[in-house]
Amino acid sequence: MAHRPHALVDDFPAHGEAIAALKAQDPHFLRMAEEYDALNDRIHRWECNIEPMEDLAMIEARKQRASLKDRIWAGISALQLTS
Repeated sequence: MAHRPHALVDDFPAHGEAIAALKAQDPHFLRMAEEYDALNDRIHRWECNIEPMEDLAMIEARKQRASLKDRIWAGISALQLTS
């Protein structure tokens, strides 16, 4: 169980500059990053029992977070290929 929600740059520590650039330049990437942060915060509250949540809902939220993380990584990778 996590004791604090981690930021997107914690998941991709070597790519902080790319994440900041994509957030500034790409509205779609910015929306994905904001959705990831909100979902990650919600999952953290569930894991810490701050908010109750059924197990199935938690599983689905974690799947959604993983999918977002994959799409965010695709955006970071695409930026690196064009740089």
